[in-house]
Amino acid sequence: MQTMRTARTIPLLIVCSLVVTLGACSSGPAPRAWAASVCKVLAPWRTEIGTLTTRTQQQMTAATTPAQAKENLMRLFGGAESASEKARAGVQGAGVPDVDEGKKVAESFTASLSAMRDAYGRARTGIEALTTSPSKDFYTRVGTVVETLNTEYKASELDTSNLSSVELKQAFDEAPECR
Repeated sequence: MQTMRTARTIPLLIVCSLVVTLGACSSGPAPRAWAASVCKVLAPWRTEIGTLTTRTQQQMTAATTPAQAKENLMRLFGGAESASEKARAGVQGAGVPDVDEGKKVAESFTASLSAMRDAYGRARTGIEALTTSPSKDFYTRVGTVVETLNTEYKASELDTSNLSSVELKQAFDEAPECR
């Protein structure tokens, strides 16, 4: 009788060992779960950036004093910097998707958000360094800071259409959080 138990125990041990080994190979969340987590983080960030962009455009055309414009723009760019850092931390917190080159994908997302955060930070610092008089010169220099921001922002944009992972492309297309 002892022999039969041992014979049954060995296949059970092998199965358990395989389950543990395969489980250990899974490096992170499934593609759909990762995409959903990332989209949950990026949706409010995109809304915030859109709002801040609109406010910046309004500020550029509003009849305010250069000192008021400077203060408002610094606050707007600082808000975008903070929102981008929060999004970067959220994407990093989503982990590494369980796909080929998942680490590379996750790192590219966080690097993109870091670059955007830094671009907003440089814009805030650039505005902060400007003198407000004469006002015509101030607004010209603000325009230069904003142009630089736009260039840096565009260079660091997130583009999920270029993902090398078929599973992640599909996950971003299908996850309700990403629509």
